[in-house]
Amino acid sequence: MIKYTRFFITFLLAIIVFQARSQSTATTSDPYSKYGLGALDPQVLPQNIGMGGLGAAVNSFSGYFNINPLNPASYGAIHLTVIDMGLYSNILTLNQTGQPTETNANFRLSHIAFAIPVSKHSAFSFGLMPYSELGYSYVVTQKNFGTGSSVDTNAINHIYSGQGGLSKAYLGYGFSIGKHLLLGANVSYIFGNLQQYNSTEIPTLVGTLNSRVENSYSIRGLNYDYGAQYTIDLAPTKHIILGYSASANSTINSEYTNIVSQYTYDSDGNENVALDTLSKTQNPKTKITLPQINHFGITFVNDNKFLIGAEYSTTNWSTFAKQNIFGDGQYLQNSKTYNLGGTFTPDADALSNYWATVDYALGFIYDQTYINAPNPDNNALTNIKNYTITFGLGLPLKPSYTAFYKINFSAELGRQGTLQNNLIKENYINLHLSFTLNDRWFIKTKLD
Repeated sequence: MIKYTRFFITFLLAIIVFQARSQSTATTSDPYSKYGLGALDPQVLPQNIGMGGLGAAVNSFSGYFNINPLNPASYGAIHLTVIDMGLYSNILTLNQTGQPTETNANFRLSHIAFAIPVSKHSAFSFGLMPYSELGYSYVVTQKNFGTGSSVDTNAINHIYSGQGGLSKAYLGYGFSIGKHLLLGANVSYIFGNLQQYNSTEIPTLVGTLNSRVENSYSIRGLNYDYGAQYTIDLAPTKHIILGYSASANSTINSEYTNIVSQYTYDSDGNENVALDTLSKTQNPKTKITLPQINHFGITFVNDNKFLIGAEYSTTNWSTFAKQNIFGDGQYLQNSKTYNLGGTFTPDADALSNYWATVDYALGFIYDQTYINAPNPDNNALTNIKNYTITFGLGLPLKPSYTAFYKINFSAELGRQGTLQNNLIKENYINLHLSFTLNDRWFIKTKLD
């Protein structure tokens, strides 16, 4: 147990370091993250992501207790202390007609979550997870100084970029009523900064004053999740679980700052310190009403053997769009997501065949996102769709007297966007790695 504890502490310190570094840089390179609140992160852990992101009707499976913040009712099925933390990496390839292919990679903290039993029929959980990410950078060049005249040989570069993101710190409680019904709720604090820049430069004229407009949003506020799960027993080891969870359309605060500045480059092409701030506007706090998110799920479970399920989620982004907080309300719409997947363990009790004790997960996700991206030429709108295949492995480690350990790995291979209407198609690989601990901490041992 000591060597796993050392590994756990080292892993935790590494996560803290990487998280501190990631807070000052963009953690995604997704051009579609410029819309709305950014690229939204799944509110499930790697073991769920591997089976298609299922969460509404999932609690503990494969003989381990797992934390599932998507549906806080699941906490009521946790009977040991659980610690789960992990890392995330993304490889993204961008394609656009007439433009060279671009590949970017990012790395960040995935999550850190805890669950502690309160009684035989209840537990509370708390943790920190990403809520959304903002990160993009692209250049639009106008030839002939933007006039179209052949006399003007200089070009103007319009540089659009953004960085930042929102995090979600949550505290939740779940409990059971009888043998079949689980109920639960989370109180979450969503916080972070979204920064977008629009720069205009004339690269061929040394010493020319370039301009930049910075729009920054500091977002803070409480959000509420709730859920229920109902189990139908078909046999002692076979069950159907019906699940529903939701994130309420709560109101949070946003503080907007606008800065217009001028700057130059030196002879080596390095940007100098801003020469002047032409204007700085800081508006008082405004209210943002987050949309209602609904998740409906069903799973069929054969204890310690397999789980298969399906899920449907919908979010009413049209009400958020009407607020037009970020000036892009016309590019947002209601979203729908379909999840299908499962996990299989050949023989959880095998003694001579380690690979028989491993969890194998597979899934598929179809996401009709909340983005209606405009054609740069005529502003015609195209809904951005996301198709993802997922798979995962749950690798158990040698247990101690009271503790059980597992390393979870999952991957998402997907495509988002389209080449039609002069838009961008993304091909991506998302990699998730986490360490799960089940132990009898805080539970009194009775001696005869």
